[in-house]
Amino acid sequence: MQRTDIRNVAIIAHVDHGKTTLVDGMLRQSRIFRDNQHVEERVMDSNALERERGITIMAKNTAVMYRGVKINIVDTPGHADFGGEVERIMNMVDGVLLLVDAVDGPMPQTKFVLRQALRRGHRAILVVNKIDRPQARPNHVLNETFDLFLDLGATEEQAEFPTLYTNAILGTASADHRHDGTTLEPLFDAIVDRIPGPDVDPAAPAQLLVTTTTYDDYIGRIAVGRLQSGTLHKGQAVARIDHHGGITSAKITQLFTFNGLAREEVDEAAAGDIVAVAGVEAGIGDTIADAADPRPLPPIRVEEPTLRMSFSVNNSPFAGREGKFVTSRKLRERLYSELERDVALRVADSDSADTLVVSGRGELHLAILIETMRREGYEFQVSRPEVILKEVDGETQEPYEQLEIEVAQEELGAVVELTGRRRGTLKDMKYRDDGMVHAVYKIPTRGLLGLRQAFLTATRGRGVMNTLIEGYGPLAGAIATRELGSLIAFEDGTTTTFGLNAAQDRGQLFLNPGVEVYEGMVVGQHIRERDLEVNVVRKKHLTNMRSSNSDIAAKLDGIRELSLDDAVEFLADDELLEVTPKAYRIRKRLLTKQDRDRAIGQMKRAAGVAS
Repeated sequence: MQRTDIRNVAIIAHVDHGKTTLVDGMLRQSRIFRDNQHVEERVMDSNALERERGITIMAKNTAVMYRGVKINIVDTPGHADFGGEVERIMNMVDGVLLLVDAVDGPMPQTKFVLRQALRRGHRAILVVNKIDRPQARPNHVLNETFDLFLDLGATEEQAEFPTLYTNAILGTASADHRHDGTTLEPLFDAIVDRIPGPDVDPAAPAQLLVTTTTYDDYIGRIAVGRLQSGTLHKGQAVARIDHHGGITSAKITQLFTFNGLAREEVDEAAAGDIVAVAGVEAGIGDTIADAADPRPLPPIRVEEPTLRMSFSVNNSPFAGREGKFVTSRKLRERLYSELERDVALRVADSDSADTLVVSGRGELHLAILIETMRREGYEFQVSRPEVILKEVDGETQEPYEQLEIEVAQEELGAVVELTGRRRGTLKDMKYRDDGMVHAVYKIPTRGLLGLRQAFLTATRGRGVMNTLIEGYGPLAGAIATRELGSLIAFEDGTTTTFGLNAAQDRGQLFLNPGVEVYEGMVVGQHIRERDLEVNVVRKKHLTNMRSSNSDIAAKLDGIRELSLDDAVEFLADDELLEVTPKAYRIRKRLLTKQDRDRAIGQMKRAAGVAS
């Protein structure tokens, strides 16, 4: 039977097209909040990192009531690196709201998330957002989106999607872009009319596929998913079925459904609703089933990672100073526990007992994990990201991605040269009326490592780039992703203005005066290809002619303070990033100059023997 009192819908779109802002408007207009209640913008982005970066990282559930129908809404990430979040929630919903920017139109991640929805047979409602932008071109965007549906193999029923035009900030929707709406009621009506209710079998044994998990300090782990069949009630004996078919007995201690931003405890939940279950130690992809007749559901499968980094115990001269968790045991426990929440992540042991290999979807995916662990008090070091190669029919293949860029016409030449050096192949190029150029490249994932900073420099910070994984292909050959060397601290000590002033002629510095450094620590970027040792702790000595601190103030040029993303992007193959709760430090794997020179000599001798 089909339930008519529930709609399960996911909001999907490219990053920064306004999904979370639209959910804000839907929550406000459904009277979830009191009139005098203070509500943050992007209220669904509850994670501190999400608020700082302005992106959604984890999919989240909410629910609103509209004319007697409960609408369960799942807000999903828009960045390609967090596509695993989108893939795993698709089995919870029966339809999607596809948000598209009224200027940009369909972007790479739009294609990815729509493909996932269409594969599941979901119906879609097209929402053209930001219709108030001066350069809005709604007819063009509608035609492009329709072409995208056809390219992805949509059925006739799926291709006949309703279209609404919204201004998420004002909370308005209209079926005609020439007439402004006043509320989001047309959107709610479209959801109720066009998204089907869930098909359920209330008489069958209970089956729930765990899609997300959260943790509560008072009641422990909470498993969230859609109840596919049967009913669940508080105190019921259930069976947890893992990925390998193993069955474990458990008992439901508490049962929740969603109402607004809160979980609402209930005594019983019926098939078709999205529920949260406490008392069952289940992970993502496990099935919670009837104890008397346990039947597993197909496990969640997501696309494989394309990048990996090594996480190891910090062994620098400053090790153990700032971190709360510094041992390999703590690091291992934390990384393996992350697998229970993030289905797109992989963790594996390495040859070394204090090093683990962590694989993810992209640099941002791994950087978010690093930043989260750092804030929790972990201290460790990571290597430069590297792509994961595959053997296909005896041939070594590497991942490729679709790179879409938007730049001003006068900056196009520098970008074409940049992508060409990184083995990018131009697939399409369009000149827009506003003086911008939209270009599409096929480029090896290796070529994207370190590209962001060079791209922003070439476009003076005005260019926009987006990527989407395309699959594996033949190796593209050598790619020079790092063109300049590092400035390396010559000795231990504290940086001085005098020492930094002498070193800044050799390149761009990363540190201010008064920062502790150790031998082998990277303090800047050299202006040439090779590395260079510099003495940044040197002091100006007192003489009978002048004091030791005269004439050295305000002589330093702009210091480039690296963010975590910048630091990960900067790393060379022979460098590590030391991560602590208080700082990031780039360092050489071999700290002393003698060790580095000896290693270079051994490599040269080995290359000579091989040739």
